[in-house]
Amino acid sequence: MTKLYVGNLPFSASEDQVRAMFAEIGTVESVALINDRDTGQPRGFGFVQMSQADSARAIHALNGKDFGGRPLRVNAAQERERSGGPRRH
Repeated sequence: MTKLYVGNLPFSASEDQVRAMFAEIGTVESVALINDRDTGQPRGFGFVQMSQADSARAIHALNGKDFGGRPLRVNAAQERERSGGPRRH
């Protein structure tokens, strides 16, 4: 599986809408849209997991595509290093 970063999403986007868009390209394993941990409001990005072959097709087909009046940014997600420090509250 490959995890894709999907950025510049409209704040009104739902997981179902994002899943439907990527499902036109291939089989979607999971969709996660990210919300601000303090306010609960959408942050305008998320992650989609697909097979490696489907991911490559999705990047080619959807990067720059208009979605809700905004050009999407779709690329392979970079693993984030976790810091060992305490969490913010």
